[in-house]
Amino acid sequence: MDGEMISKILSIILLDIVLSGDNAVVIALACRKLAPEQRKKAILIGTAGAIGLRIILTIIAVWILGIPFVKFIGGLLLLYIAWDLLKAGDENPDVKGNTGLMAAVRTIIVADFVMSLDNVLAIAGVADGHVGLAALGLLVSIPIIIFGSQIIMKLMEKLPILVWLGALLIAYTAGEMMVSDKYGHKYLVDALFPQMDWIVPIAMMVILVVLGLWAKSRQTRRMTSGS
Repeated sequence: MDGEMISKILSIILLDIVLSGDNAVVIALACRKLAPEQRKKAILIGTAGAIGLRIILTIIAVWILGIPFVKFIGGLLLLYIAWDLLKAGDENPDVKGNTGLMAAVRTIIVADFVMSLDNVLAIAGVADGHVGLAALGLLVSIPIIIFGSQIIMKLMEKLPILVWLGALLIAYTAGEMMVSDKYGHKYLVDALFPQMDWIVPIAMMVILVVLGLWAKSRQTRRMTSGS
């Protein structure tokens, strides 16, 4: 194994550590309200489904990302997922029971699929067409996502503010995806905020906070009127 190959392997591992963090946050958010015995099932099933989609995505990554507005639409979908997760965190469990196993699995798979577009492309680029290296990237991401999500879930139980921070991270990622889209950048950045790519991700976070506070106030009113 030559130095270049070792360098590529280390680069892929580093990329996975950095890029899989937000995926682990999504899983932690999606599973935090499940019963302990269901959490492991949701993580395993959701991660297995997500990895399966990543394999397919790796094969067609360049083609998918070349389609106009794909990343822009993906960013909007991520923003919705962030709000949905945040809204679920503010609901009273006595009013609406814990999130179901398959609902959590569905959220994990959809969010991971959307968030993995850049991840897969980055790893495919480092692998430079080497199928074995691309496969290594996928294998490395599995334990990072599984164990990382379980650690984050435990922290969220002790520090509820992390639910908001996790949702904000997803919203920021959504904004980055939207401006990294060719047409999203053209109509959002070039047309409205030239040379200020950072505004859209920040705006997505602000929008999420507004939506989150609105959902929380509505839930509070509903609980007050029902008591």
